[in-house]
Amino acid sequence: FWKAQIPYLARHFRVVTFDGRGNGRSDRPVGAKAYSTSEFADDALMVMDAANAERAALVALSSGALWATVLAADHPERVESVVYVGPGVALVSNHPERDVSAFEDAVETDPEWAAAGALLGHDYLGFLEFFFGRCFNEPHSTKQIEDCIGWALETTPQTILDTIVGIGIPREELFRETCTRVRCPTLVIHGDRDLIRSHVQGEALARATGGDLVTLHGSGHIPLARDPVRVNLLIREFVDRRRPTSAWMRAKARGARALYISSPIGLGHAQRDVAIADELRNLHPDLQIDWLAQHPVTEVLQARGERIHPASAHLANESGHIESESAEHDLHCFHAWRRMDEILLANFMVFHDLASDQQYDLWIGDEAWELDYYLHENPELKSAAYVWLTDFVGWLPMADGGEHEAFLTADYNAEMIEQIARYPRVRDRAVFVGDPDDIVAERFGAELPPIRDWTEQHFTFPGYITGFDPARYADRETLRTELGYHDDERVCIVTVGGSGVGGDLLRRVITSFREAKRLVPELRMIVVAGPRINPASLPTHDGLEVRAYVHDLYQHLAACDLAIVQGGLTTAMELTANRRPFIYFPLKHHFEQNVHVHHRLERYRAGLRMDFDHASPETIAAAIASEIGREVDYGPVAADGAARAAATIAELL
Repeated sequence: FWKAQIPYLARHFRVVTFDGRGNGRSDRPVGAKAYSTSEFADDALMVMDAANAERAALVALSSGALWATVLAADHPERVESVVYVGPGVALVSNHPERDVSAFEDAVETDPEWAAAGALLGHDYLGFLEFFFGRCFNEPHSTKQIEDCIGWALETTPQTILDTIVGIGIPREELFRETCTRVRCPTLVIHGDRDLIRSHVQGEALARATGGDLVTLHGSGHIPLARDPVRVNLLIREFVDRRRPTSAWMRAKARGARALYISSPIGLGHAQRDVAIADELRNLHPDLQIDWLAQHPVTEVLQARGERIHPASAHLANESGHIESESAEHDLHCFHAWRRMDEILLANFMVFHDLASDQQYDLWIGDEAWELDYYLHENPELKSAAYVWLTDFVGWLPMADGGEHEAFLTADYNAEMIEQIARYPRVRDRAVFVGDPDDIVAERFGAELPPIRDWTEQHFTFPGYITGFDPARYADRETLRTELGYHDDERVCIVTVGGSGVGGDLLRRVITSFREAKRLVPELRMIVVAGPRINPASLPTHDGLEVRAYVHDLYQHLAACDLAIVQGGLTTAMELTANRRPFIYFPLKHHFEQNVHVHHRLERYRAGLRMDFDHASPETIAAAIASEIGREVDYGPVAADGAARAAATIAELL
């Protein structure tokens, strides 16, 4: 439940959390007596004992305020401090519509809550949808609501009823006396739009315990999930009583510095980003560029001798999550990204600590979703010029996702549009890697603007960024000799980029090798597993070559007679720029590969698209025989994209 807090706080403190009784992996005792406030307080104390935590700062949400207060009052020697979030206490009245219990025969003062109380007995899911809809009354909270419903479905309606009756509502005078015995520092964090526990309850608790109150304006009942950056920082600052930084440098003594965050989903971002970095250093020779990066981007950066900031070691790996979401040549890109929320938040908090402790003139985020989203959610944290790069705009639903998926993608698009309309100052530059014609002719949603119209208003267009000049590889005969390829062989390179998602495609193509070799006797097939697929996990055949990560693979692609790839943009555009024939297999349910990339390749008249599900080894072998060495008529790809992008970025230095 505390997934947004644990990664960040655990980098600064020892963190202990547990499933409260009735939830998660904990027991579900029967009867209200098992869920009294004293039982919950004793549970926390016993967990501290088991964890050898002599003293601890307590963080409590909602009704957890009751047992945190009891624990702090009865065992002051064990409690350093208490942070209350949306506390539910009985010092003052709650919202009028919630004053009468929904679970007794009394007449409810609010018909919606009355209906919700009735649902608990016969439509548990309906009750949860209502309740968490009230908990997260902030717009665009679909993911948080889904997470909480999933968590609540792990328990039973009877457990909830027992808990409600068991903890009861302590009489005001008794709970006030308990508060007077709290001697440690306390902090109350409460949203002023909390529909579950009135903000006045938080005010009263802060007064009763002599603590501090922080009001989150516009926030609902569970800001630890909806406004996690602010809650995380408040908890750390309160518990840590943060000491001043150990060093400071006068402004005029500082050299120009940039922090570059490159998306680790594949290797394409890294290739173009190092090209932009090189061009920036040409314009500003004294510029120091630090990289906040993770595998597989670090493979490229290390090979290039770039400066990888030590804070990178704290990043949660995004590629591993994406790989865990994939099936056989199938990756629902939108849902996989949506379920990566805790990883993105954890990585933003790493960025935040780094950017707070060290001064940079410029932040560059190439599809650094965590940076862009949480800067717009917390614009006061921006302390440097910021550049956003992307090669697609707009989350799009897949056809089999139905109305619900269309609603979700539109909701995410709408939130992004609203963020930028409200805080246009967050992005100092928004750079689209490509040209306006590369943008799909789709809308952000039924009631939202066309993607191209909106993007042209909010982005600059340096053209595509290959990371190399295709003219350098126009002499293929010389290039092939340098790379060890012979005139009497026809080279087919099979690659799926830098992620581990493409193993199924590699195996399928490998099964076609014998038939392809029969059809093309001079065939030399090289399978490049990349940095995240173990070459030993792939089948082998006599004459088939399997390699691991190949640095500057684009040079080999320029020399090949045919390439077989997934639907990733970078590899496809490298082949397009070097005018090499290729076959591509978009991942199923990957909206970017199936829609955005496909649109762009159609514009360049590049590549042969094939469907993985209908591609037998014989079909693939026939396609290899047909396509290998074929003359192509692709549209030209600009060679100066990196220089043009760097020029617009350099204006901010």
